[in-house]
Amino acid sequence: MRRSTLTRATALGCLLLLAACGHGPTADTTGDTAPTPVRAAQAPAPAPLPVPRGDGSEVPDDFNGDGHRDLVLDDLVKAQSHADDAGIGIVYGSSRGPVPGTRQLLTPKKYAAPTDGQLPAVFETEATCDLDGDGFTDLVVTTDPPYDGQGRPPVPLQLLFGSPSGPAGRAVPLTVPDRARYGNDWPERPVCGDFDGDGAQDLVVHATAGRLSYLRGPFTREGAPREAGAPLASPGEAPTGPAADVDRDGYDDLVVRASAGPGEAAVVLGGPAGPTRTGVTLPAGVDIALGAFGRGKALDAAVGAMDGTAMRYDLPTAAGGTSHASSSGGGTLDLPGSTLDAADLDGDGLSELVSSGNGVRVLPGRGTGPATAGVVTVRPAATGTTQVLTTGDFDGDDLADLVVRTYRGDTQDAVAVYRGAAEGLVTAEAAVTFSTSVFLTP
Repeated sequence: MRRSTLTRATALGCLLLLAACGHGPTADTTGDTAPTPVRAAQAPAPAPLPVPRGDGSEVPDDFNGDGHRDLVLDDLVKAQSHADDAGIGIVYGSSRGPVPGTRQLLTPKKYAAPTDGQLPAVFETEATCDLDGDGFTDLVVTTDPPYDGQGRPPVPLQLLFGSPSGPAGRAVPLTVPDRARYGNDWPERPVCGDFDGDGAQDLVVHATAGRLSYLRGPFTREGAPREAGAPLASPGEAPTGPAADVDRDGYDDLVVRASAGPGEAAVVLGGPAGPTRTGVTLPAGVDIALGAFGRGKALDAAVGAMDGTAMRYDLPTAAGGTSHASSSGGGTLDLPGSTLDAADLDGDGLSELVSSGNGVRVLPGRGTGPATAGVVTVRPAATGTTQVLTTGDFDGDDLADLVVRTYRGDTQDAVAVYRGAAEGLVTAEAAVTFSTSVFLTP
């Protein structure tokens, strides 16, 4: 995805968007310090350009259906440190990747559904998928509806549907039928996936006491699932996405953590009845990434902790009504992994392991698992704390890209998109850089 020099579009984007462009990833083979940081400017940006109209596509995160992946941003800078949260930002995609000039700000005032006449203060993206099957990606957002603490709380999740011009109109509350709920916990932690293999996107949300609410898609524009039965038994309390077909049987699977914090987790396998079978149990950790890190028949798991990353290869599945206690092989990488992502950046069919939380490092995929030799360290030009926002193919070249955000407090940041590359994993310079302060422009 990356190029070794700034493209003309990149240079132009830097001028227009007043963001910092500078040195990018370097091989982590020397003791050199990071290049001199450059401060991202926070000047007002030009008004947004019109959103291109699409006809629908199967591209992930394509809210306007024009065949290009879009970038969702929940963490936006504020005009002042104590100002209200600006909302959800979408930067629309193109054949060159995200175009910050083409953007949309989703504020609760304009896009959220009120509850008992009250608009939410919280409006954050939890999941993205095409819930109604019309070719336009939809957003599942979480809110903070009023609740007096008595009885069963309201559903905090809302659905914001995509359209040829992106999300339009107000969101609708997600319907979780009473028969699909259990206990008095908030229905939250939604995970999208085709868990029953019928081609429609479903939702799994937390219920209570080791139960999951399973909502079969497609969903109506009023927020109701096609079907929802009794809650499913679960090995944990916290369903975690993104979903993936771990055992390659045509049904999406998901990870369910024992609790919302660090701890053990298990793979829950989809099937004709949905995610009903518990597969492999994973070791305790802070974060989990599923990917094709080896050459087994099934996917693999990387489980990150502050003192290293445990690998579990060719994840076994439930067999004969029982589940395996561990996978068919593994090991530990001397790599702190408080935040992990998996993506095929170089197009060889194997996933690279991306570790962040204390710098961003990319381990190349190999037939025997992620390699600690040839690690690429991503060093954005902007100063501050850097986090990986997402990975995905934003320019349509069949190589995943890496999107990172560097921020200083609530009022300064820089987002950088590094393209995947067959040689070197990611290009040496960011293809797109901008500050989320562009969303401060009306």
